[in-house]
Amino acid sequence: MGTLPVPPSSEDAKVIGQEEAHDQERQLDAGALFVLKSKGSWVHCGYHLTTSIVAPALLSLPYAFTFLGWAAGILCLVIGAIVTFYNYNLLSLVLEHHAQLGHRHLRFRDMARDILGPGWSRYFVGPSQFLVCYGAVVACTLLGGQCMKAVYLLSNPTGTMKLYEFVIIFGCLMLFLAQIPSFHSLRHINLVSVVLCLAYSACTTAACIYIGSSSKGPHKDYSLKGNTQNRVFGVFNANAIIATTFGNGIIPEIQATIAPPVKGKMFKGLCLCYAVVTMTFSSVAISGYWAFGNQAEGLILSNFLDDGKPLVPKWFIFMTNLFTILQLSAVGVVYLQPTNEVLERAFVDPTSEEFSTRNVIPRLVFRSLSVVLATIIAAMLPFFGDINSVIGAFGFIPLDFILPVVFYNLTFKPSKKSRIFLLNITIAVVFSILGVIAAIAAVRQISLDANSYRLFANV
Repeated sequence: MGTLPVPPSSEDAKVIGQEEAHDQERQLDAGALFVLKSKGSWVHCGYHLTTSIVAPALLSLPYAFTFLGWAAGILCLVIGAIVTFYNYNLLSLVLEHHAQLGHRHLRFRDMARDILGPGWSRYFVGPSQFLVCYGAVVACTLLGGQCMKAVYLLSNPTGTMKLYEFVIIFGCLMLFLAQIPSFHSLRHINLVSVVLCLAYSACTTAACIYIGSSSKGPHKDYSLKGNTQNRVFGVFNANAIIATTFGNGIIPEIQATIAPPVKGKMFKGLCLCYAVVTMTFSSVAISGYWAFGNQAEGLILSNFLDDGKPLVPKWFIFMTNLFTILQLSAVGVVYLQPTNEVLERAFVDPTSEEFSTRNVIPRLVFRSLSVVLATIIAAMLPFFGDINSVIGAFGFIPLDFILPVVFYNLTFKPSKKSRIFLLNITIAVVFSILGVIAAIAAVRQISLDANSYRLFANV
């Protein structure tokens, strides 16, 4: 008669679990092993999420309201918040489900490969995510240079420094931060980033209330400008701005930084993130549009100057721009992580130590080259915002509004008559149509602005 197997003790089970984890780690490629380290808590996840969503792009929300008006502007802002929070949770549930089955996905394209097939991953999801993330790096570099130039001209109105010089200065800051080894290593920087986004949002709101309440402020006109055609395209441009502001595009990579088990941690991180989203987005959008009406500019900070004269104390504008510049550097480095991961996967050896000469030299060289290239693009194309609108329409809307509901339906296969299936299909169809129209509107805007495009223009 055979003897029954003896179950392992808790200590033995712990050792076995550690050995399995080490085996899985040894099988990882260099990008996943060194850049997407799974060591963070839900709080760290919240910092990463907040930095990737609550960025200085929110300072364009009052401008989006100029195309929509009060009621439609607030409604679109609320819908954007609800849909993205819902979609990011669906994406997290899909990731958790596959992790429980033993297939933890660390990258968006890995998810797409297993759920949609290798063709979708290689030819659509991977390139779309890369364009969105690298486009965000270029946009942050350009906006950082523009904020630096604004501060410079405020202190020296007759100064002769050009925009591209400030873009290069900001690029040097990015060059330094890009060498931080892993996504998890950014947790302290991203905590500072959360404080900074709260700070410049509070400063912007306070300045808008001050200007709007004083005689210095412009006459408040909330009417929609332009003819019928321009108004229609303006609505879609505004929705593209709002969608891009709520965009993320790196949810799987952020969830990859969480130490296992991951269940429930992403939801807590999203709650932290959207608490900050609610405070910052609503306060800036409403106060900015209230103060300046349909004269709100693409970056609301520009409205604080009237013919070069500050409407609030100079030191206040300096401080607000400084907070914005510093947070832009953190946002740029977060969106650089997918590029870092691709580069390390290609050029770094996972069998060598992370900080060995074999791995440090290619990491330093290729990360530096990627930042230098982004800086050159930002300096050459100061009209990159128009191009970024097209990238956002083709990238952020599919990645953040369409694919999460598709992934959920394909993974969990809810009944076609269930509410969640019908809701997900509705979201996918509505935002697919919106994405196509937003792309057309963005291309139209490029054609309208094309006459003013100049390489290295000092705008």
